[in-house]
Amino acid sequence: MKQKYHVELSESDRRAIEKHLRSKKHSMESKKRAKVLLSLDEKDGRKPDSTGKIAAANGVSEESVRIYRKRYAIEGLATILGRKRRKIPPVPAKVTGEVEAHIIATCCSTPPEGKASWSMQMIADKIVLDGIVDSISDETVRLVLKKRRSNHI
Repeated sequence: MKQKYHVELSESDRRAIEKHLRSKKHSMESKKRAKVLLSLDEKDGRKPDSTGKIAAANGVSEESVRIYRKRYAIEGLATILGRKRRKIPPVPAKVTGEVEAHIIATCCSTPPEGKASWSMQMIADKIVLDGIVDSISDETVRLVLKKRRSNHI
């Protein structure tokens, strides 16, 4: 089957890949991708091994080899060696330092009248009623207090 996408590494790309492989700061996965690209290189009329042989030699699937070939041909070297950017940014944490401080302060304050101590659910309800957060579970409160090694849990 004739390949639609071809990998012909320029000298600068080849040097960048070799530098990437020598570096200790890159993950093994990115190094695998770099080795696959070196194996796929068709520069100077060189005929690369089959997709199956390249996959087996580098510990990746044949589909991964096809994907790396296509991504290099379309997007370039940086997308293969680097990490893919997230399309959706991470959701910010609901519990910030300020929220933790309110949880701990509530836990250390005197409990409501008729109660001997604060329950996790009571603390969660109080934090919501005070307008600190829109909603919070009693389990989140428990984890915050556990993290701070509070003796109230």
